[in-house]
Parts: sequence; C-alpha cells; structure tokens
Amino acid sequence: MMATTLEKLQARFNPQAAQGMHEVFQFHFSDAGSHYLDIQDGTLGVHEGEHDDPSVSLSMSSETLKGIMSGDINGMTAFMTGKLKATGNIMLATKLSSLFDRG
Repeated sequence: MMATTLEKLQARFNPQAAQGMHEVFQFHFSDAGSHYLDIQDGTLGVHEGEHDDPSVSLSMSSETLKGIMSGDINGMTAFMTGKLKATGNIMLATKLSSLFDRG
C-alpha cells in the first residue's frame, strides 16, 4: 500500500521545484516500514529501506503522509501535535509538499 502512495508522489513530482536540490528524505512509517525519496537536481528516486545519510528523517503513519500531501493535514500542525517526528534538517521537511503538485 505504501509503495502505491509513493508511486503517486512520483507521478506528481515537480522537477522545476527541485532544481539544484540534492536531498534525501527518509521516511519511517509506523505501519509500512522504511522508504526514502532521493532528490537530485530535479530528479526523484523512490527507494525502500534506509539511506546511510539522509538530509532529514521523518517518522509518521502512512495516513499522516497522505494527509500532508493532499493538504488535508498541515505538516507543521502534525509536527506540533506529535503525529510527525523529524530529525536532521527540519526546515527541509517544510519544503516537501512544495515539491509535489497537489493530487
């Protein structure tokens, strides 16, 4: 199920928004294991598992990610209420939804 959500993200990825970015977003899903998004200058790779050196690590449920990406959940609110935990470059996490078109 998680793979589907991330594949949908891949379809909605906005390469213009990611120009010049070299970042790895690591996700730890309470209900779906670990995946990461590897963004390199306008390209997006979606991978299962753990990255050695992610820019930012985000822990949440897959439902929370879906809500953030659809705009139903405010990422900052999710963070403040503990639905979303982040380590590393937390400011980078706030840019995540701007890299994808609303689907």
